Amino acid sequence: MSPTPRKPTPRRKNPPSSRKPAAPVARPADASTTAERVLAVLLKGVPAAKREKIHAYLVLTRMDRPIGALLLMWPTWWALWLAAKDFPPIGPLAIFTLGVFAMRSAGCAINDYADRKLDPRVARTAGRPIASGRVTPREALYVFAGLLAFSFVLVLFTNRLTILLSVAGAALAAVYPFSKRYTSLPQVVLGAAFGWSIPMAFAAVTNTVPPLAWLLFIGNILWSVIYDTEYAMVDREEDIKAGAKSTAILFADADLVIIGVLMGTFLLTMLLVGTRAGLAWPYWIGLATTTGLFAWQQWIMRDRERAACLTAFRHNNWVGLALWLGIVVALAL
Repeated sequence: MSPTPRKPTPRRKNPPSSRKPAAPVARPADASTTAERVLAVLLKGVPAAKREKIHAYLVLTRMDRPIGALLLMWPTWWALWLAAKDFPPIGPLAIFTLGVFAMRSAGCAINDYADRKLDPRVARTAGRPIASGRVTPREALYVFAGLLAFSFVLVLFTNRLTILLSVAGAALAAVYPFSKRYTSLPQVVLGAAFGWSIPMAFAAVTNTVPPLAWLLFIGNILWSVIYDTEYAMVDREEDIKAGAKSTAILFADADLVIIGVLMGTFLLTMLLVGTRAGLAWPYWIGLATTTGLFAWQQWIMRDRERAACLTAFRHNNWVGLALWLGIVVALAL
């Protein structure tokens, strides 16, 4: 009796995967193409398994967007040159330049930690490393602590007064990201945090903080409110829905007028800086150039378009450069 032939068992089809492919992370509108290319070259030799994570850390600390570090660097360099009344000593120049990038990166890490629930609700920030899940909140705190420790080590090579001032600077950097929950003037806190390098620079070079340093510090707060309000205007509608606070929301439809008043007050403050420091004519050319740059910003923002407001914000890099060149050349004469 022949065995009953078995029916061939149908091959099981693999069930469709329930995992959805990861959505591509949108490129930030304020990212620098040049900086991204540099990061790509630096990461080229890193093993593929670690490359994505390291890149996420670099984006967390805004290494793909150096504009923030530049806006912090210019006032620091203004202070170093004014304190030295010439080219500053190499030691403080190197320490503060490295410190600018380290502290700015630390500030970005703690900012994203503070905004970890807000960022996913805003289109421009939804792709940030914490918001998109590429970096955990705990990892961001580790990055913040590490950069803060590195910055403090740098300050240890200065003097006692600078070290004492650095404690207040670290506190301002940590407090700023949370200020937007409780005040409509977080840009003022940002200005104080960004500008704290000014009294520190004077302390490092002269071992004192003269009135000129505090005048420059006030000027930097005014400038920070100007450019960060321009930046906040990009996300104003989404920030209102998310419950965040900013000067862009506070100023409402009077934003351009108030920014114009702040620009005029900043120019007056920097005029007083120039007269108190006894700066020669090149500085006044730099100040006149700044006036023209501010006028151009007002013109392009006249319709309050998002792209124009972002362009105006980034344009402040030229304001910082123009004033620094004016100071450098005036002191060199």
